[in-house]
Amino acid sequence: MPSGPALDAETILTATEDVLRRHGPAKATVLDVARALGVSHASVYRHFPSKAALREAVARRWLGRARAPLAAVASDTRQAPAERLRTWLTTLFAAKRALLSEDPELFATYRVLTAEHSSVAADHVADLIEHLRVIIADGVTSGDFASPDPTATARTVFDATVAYHHPAHAPQWQTPGAETALEAICTLLIDGLRPR
Repeated sequence: MPSGPALDAETILTATEDVLRRHGPAKATVLDVARALGVSHASVYRHFPSKAALREAVARRWLGRARAPLAAVASDTRQAPAERLRTWLTTLFAAKRALLSEDPELFATYRVLTAEHSSVAADHVADLIEHLRVIIADGVTSGDFASPDPTATARTVFDATVAYHHPAHAPQWQTPGAETALEAICTLLIDGLRPR
């Protein structure tokens, strides 16, 4: 196979997403990715030393794209902490639901990939909880929230809303009233965080 144009990691990751979309995680191979790019599999291995490393990089990239808008919400101090928390939770739900509806094949693939690479999922969750911790700590500083331990509170908020972001609950995301139910949960959580 010709060596083709110079490859970068992003090009390989994009091709890998396409291959995973077509073949699924069980059948997609590094050779399939190389064929899609018109290069030798050695060219792919120069960037990713194994199939597992390539799949892990794809999962990290996908989760990173989902996380970027949430980081922006978490750091937007123009909003009051209570409103920022509501916006963050509804943005997370909207992003996950969009990924599911816009590309169900790839969403299913990523469910498998993130389960395979538990460190990828654990790192993603840790980042999301850190976003929540920042919002809650800002609320404590402003007097809008009361929490002796913003990190523990962030984890509790994350766990309380798991039905709106964990892929295992994806079938319920399209049900009528899902957004309204999340809004009610947000109101309950925010009210519970307010000082007594």
